[in-house]
Amino acid sequence: MAKVFAYNMSQATESLPKMEGKTTKHTKITTPPQKVIPPLSQMAKLNFAEETLPLGDAKVERKMKKVLATFNHRKIQTNRLHAKAAEWFPIIEPILAAYGIPEDFKYVPLVESGLKAGVSPKGATGFWQFMPGTARNYGLKVNSKIDERKNLRKSTIAACKYIKELYGIFDSWTLAAAAYNVGDNHMRKQIDRQNQDNYFKMRLNSETGGYVYKLISMKEIVEDPERYGFDLPKSLLAYHKPFSTMNVE
Repeated sequence: MAKVFAYNMSQATESLPKMEGKTTKHTKITTPPQKVIPPLSQMAKLNFAEETLPLGDAKVERKMKKVLATFNHRKIQTNRLHAKAAEWFPIIEPILAAYGIPEDFKYVPLVESGLKAGVSPKGATGFWQFMPGTARNYGLKVNSKIDERKNLRKSTIAACKYIKELYGIFDSWTLAAAAYNVGDNHMRKQIDRQNQDNYFKMRLNSETGGYVYKLISMKEIVEDPERYGFDLPKSLLAYHKPFSTMNVE
């Protein structure tokens, strides 16, 4: 039995992995250094409907900074815009959600009619600045007695129908927003002509080419006015974080 026991112990010892002269007593376990991921820059965080700016594109970044600086100017009257947002957003947000439209489109009326009033030179009017023919195509009454383009709830429903149709054509929310500004036929022609379907890389007229940049700038100023140097009354600051928690009457 002693011989058998000695033989088994010898076999077990041989089966253990060799440490090449090192002892477990002094063996240290080291972990590889953790890779430090730098925080995203403010520019990298900017987006419209979760579609981000092309990172590393100096031309796009310069344009975004320029538009932000323009909106940062006191002439924007951000107090007035925040007051309008506090009034309009509780009505607009649930309708956008019901139609599956990204919430960022709530900034369209602020850009379209919040910065100006009345009828455009081309005849567009109302919160969403519909042309008469387009308004009628999407269910709004426009005649000598009534103009539903000036009804926030009804015009938002019409806008959602139009935006959803545009997204079905372009499969991009930024292109849908640009097409809302310039028209789907013109947008399709530009995409075909330039063989390019990234809004930020396209060459468009100055108004349409800056349209999504304006929406992003409006979003930034409304959501984080203090970052951009605006001092708002506390009553208005209380509204903009977050608008979605407000009750809809």
